[in-house]
Amino acid sequence: MVFKPSYFKADLFKVLSNPVRIQILDTLRTGEKSVNDIAEWLELEASSVSQQLAVLRSRNLVTSRKQGNYVFYSIRDPAIFQILDAALEVFNNHLVEVRDTLEQL
Repeated sequence: MVFKPSYFKADLFKVLSNPVRIQILDTLRTGEKSVNDIAEWLELEASSVSQQLAVLRSRNLVTSRKQGNYVFYSIRDPAIFQILDAALEVFNNHLVEVRDTLEQL
Protein backbone atom coordinates (compact mmCIF):
# COMPACT_ATOMS: atom_id res chain seq x y z
CA MET A 1 0.00 0.00 0.00
CA VAL A 2 1.34 3.41 -0.97
CA PHE A 3 0.94 6.26 1.48
CA LYS A 4 -0.37 9.36 -0.27
CA PRO A 5 -0.33 12.73 1.50
CA SER A 6 -3.51 13.77 -0.30
CA TYR A 7 -5.43 10.91 1.36
CA PHE A 8 -4.04 11.86 4.76
CA LYS A 9 -5.08 15.49 4.21
CA ALA A 10 -8.57 14.48 3.11
CA ASP A 11 -8.99 12.31 6.19
CA LEU A 12 -7.70 15.11 8.42
CA PHE A 13 -10.17 17.60 6.98
CA LYS A 14 -12.95 15.03 7.36
CA VAL A 15 -12.12 14.75 11.08
CA LEU A 16 -11.98 18.55 11.35
CA SER A 17 -15.37 18.92 9.65
CA ASN A 18 -17.10 18.51 13.02
CA PRO A 19 -17.37 21.84 14.91
CA VAL A 20 -17.32 20.13 18.32
CA ARG A 21 -13.99 18.47 17.50
CA ILE A 22 -12.56 21.84 16.52
CA GLN A 23 -13.84 23.34 19.77
CA ILE A 24 -12.21 20.49 21.70
CA LEU A 25 -8.88 21.06 19.95
CA ASP A 26 -9.09 24.79 20.66
CA THR A 27 -9.82 24.02 24.32
CA LEU A 28 -6.61 21.98 24.47
CA ARG A 29 -4.50 24.93 23.27
CA THR A 30 -3.80 25.84 26.87
CA GLY A 31 -2.71 22.35 27.85
CA GLU A 32 -3.92 19.02 29.11
CA LYS A 33 -7.52 18.78 30.29
CA SER A 34 -9.87 16.12 31.61
CA VAL A 35 -13.03 15.11 29.79
CA ASN A 36 -15.08 16.83 32.49
CA ASP A 37 -13.07 20.06 32.18
CA ILE A 38 -13.58 20.10 28.41
CA ALA A 39 -17.29 19.29 28.74
CA GLU A 40 -17.77 22.04 31.30
CA TRP A 41 -15.87 24.60 29.20
CA LEU A 42 -17.90 23.76 26.08
CA GLU A 43 -21.16 23.32 28.00
CA LEU A 44 -21.66 19.82 26.58
CA GLU A 45 -22.37 16.43 28.07
CA ALA A 46 -19.22 14.53 29.04
CA SER A 47 -20.43 11.51 27.02
CA SER A 48 -20.63 13.64 23.87
CA VAL A 49 -17.14 15.04 24.48
CA SER A 50 -15.78 11.53 25.10
CA GLN A 51 -17.25 10.33 21.82
CA GLN A 52 -15.57 13.13 19.87
CA LEU A 53 -12.29 12.66 21.74
CA ALA A 54 -12.33 9.00 20.71
CA VAL A 55 -12.45 10.09 17.06
CA LEU A 56 -9.60 12.57 17.60
CA ARG A 57 -7.58 9.90 19.41
CA SER A 58 -8.18 7.34 16.65
CA ARG A 59 -6.67 9.81 14.17
CA ASN A 60 -3.71 10.52 16.48
CA LEU A 61 -4.63 14.17 16.98
CA VAL A 62 -4.81 13.85 20.76
CA THR A 63 -3.19 11.65 23.37
CA SER A 64 -4.71 10.46 26.58
CA ARG A 65 -3.54 9.34 29.98
CA LYS A 66 -5.50 7.93 32.84
CA GLN A 67 -5.04 9.12 36.40
CA GLY A 68 -7.36 7.48 38.88
CA ASN A 69 -10.90 7.82 37.60
CA TYR A 70 -10.02 10.63 35.22
CA VAL A 71 -8.77 10.62 31.65
CA PHE A 72 -6.71 13.61 30.57
CA TYR A 73 -6.23 14.65 26.96
CA SER A 74 -3.60 16.74 25.24
CA ILE A 75 -2.59 17.62 21.69
CA ARG A 76 -0.26 15.15 20.03
CA ASP A 77 1.18 17.62 17.50
CA PRO A 78 0.81 21.39 18.11
CA ALA A 79 1.07 21.95 14.33
CA ILE A 80 -2.68 21.26 14.26
CA PHE A 81 -3.12 24.78 15.62
CA GLN A 82 -1.48 26.21 12.49
CA ILE A 83 -4.18 24.50 10.43
CA LEU A 84 -6.95 25.83 12.68
CA ASP A 85 -5.42 29.32 12.67
CA ALA A 86 -5.14 29.27 8.86
CA ALA A 87 -8.81 28.27 8.59
CA LEU A 88 -9.74 31.17 10.87
CA GLU A 89 -7.70 33.54 8.71
CA VAL A 90 -9.52 32.35 5.58
CA PHE A 91 -12.83 32.86 7.38
CA ASN A 92 -11.87 36.38 8.47
CA ASN A 93 -10.74 37.25 4.93
CA HIS A 94 -14.10 36.05 3.65
CA LEU A 95 -15.89 38.29 6.16
CA VAL A 96 -13.85 41.28 5.00
CA GLU A 97 -14.86 40.56 1.40
CA VAL A 98 -18.53 40.25 2.38
CA ARG A 99 -18.33 43.50 4.35
CA ASP A 100 -16.72 45.29 1.41
CA THR A 101 -19.39 43.98 -0.95
CA LEU A 102 -22.17 45.11 1.39
CA GLU A 103 -20.61 48.56 1.74
CA GLN A 104 -20.62 48.92 -2.04
CA LEU A 105 -24.37 48.29 -2.19
